[in-house]
Amino acid sequence: MVDRRKFKDTEVSLLGLGTMRLPCKTAIKREANPLIDYKKGQELVDIAYENGVNYYDTAYMYHVGKSEKFIGTALKKYPRDSYFLADKLPIWMCPKKADMEKVFKKQLDRTGHDYFDFYLLHSLNKENFEKCEAFGAYDFLCEKQRQGKIKNIGFSFHGTIEDLKKIIAAHHWDFAQIQMNYLDWKNQDAETQYNILTDAGIPVIVMEPVRGGKLAEVTSDIEEMFKKAKPEKSITSWAMGFVASLDNVLTILSGMNSPEQLFDNLGTLTDFIPFNEREMKICTNAAAMLNKNDVIPCTGCDYCADCPKHVKISSIFSAYNKIKTGELSMEEGRALYNKIDYKADVCIECGKCANHCPQAIEIPKKIKELNSFFE
Repeated sequence: MVDRRKFKDTEVSLLGLGTMRLPCKTAIKREANPLIDYKKGQELVDIAYENGVNYYDTAYMYHVGKSEKFIGTALKKYPRDSYFLADKLPIWMCPKKADMEKVFKKQLDRTGHDYFDFYLLHSLNKENFEKCEAFGAYDFLCEKQRQGKIKNIGFSFHGTIEDLKKIIAAHHWDFAQIQMNYLDWKNQDAETQYNILTDAGIPVIVMEPVRGGKLAEVTSDIEEMFKKAKPEKSITSWAMGFVASLDNVLTILSGMNSPEQLFDNLGTLTDFIPFNEREMKICTNAAAMLNKNDVIPCTGCDYCADCPKHVKISSIFSAYNKIKTGELSMEEGRALYNKIDYKADVCIECGKCANHCPQAIEIPKKIKELNSFFE
């Protein structure tokens, strides 16, 4: 059974199942694919549950709003008090204060559940937090908590260090969710974020531990370094092990979409032994080697997918990154790019995508650069 960590008067599994990248019915990956394969998805949930995973995470826009219904349906066969269901309030999708109630009710309806064990203000940065404060979003969640519809209140974060300090100081939080992996430990100040939250006594939930799968497909020299140190371990296990070695990590969300990925993570986080200083150093060395490749820090979350011109942003970035990491030759990468139906040349640089990017990528600028790169 997968390891668990203490949270208040209960325990949470060290591995959590994220539902942003569920198996889909279409063979070709599309941004924000709503066509969830319920049979394969149910198999994942069943394997996870049977191996002790008790934390399941969803959000309003995952799989174009279809993720919530899927995970609610998949969990219905199990006793309600045997698992934790997490969902999030996307404040940017609430034009008016009253829309918070509409979104929350819709989430309960979609999942078919009466309450959420963990509920987050979604993707907080300066702009989103200011809107939350103006709308009284925290007080709204506290009222839902009094009604028994929310058990624990937290937030997911994609802002600056100063933003984080202001958010923590503003309210009492039961937990916080941050993007953390050995590459972003320095690149996106994850180390500082982790330490600030730890000092504040706020348990950390990890998202993107494998950076949208990027840390499972490293360059050959990094793979050689990992295999030399631990020949029997997978490449992914290094990414999962890095964050699992931190004491204040409550659970690690992984967007697994196959039994193979799930079993690999279960193997890593069952009877887990924290990394020693040498193993942590190997991870930081891998990060330094990856940083030399000039890749775009896209995780494939597809928050940018609502493009007025339907530009396949994450697919374009993925093709470029595979060239830069040496996974594909220039010729192979261009062939992959040419298969994309809405390419960089149709971008109108409206900036709508950049406003929703958790990685703060200057998407229109990058798309323009890649249009030249591939041509």
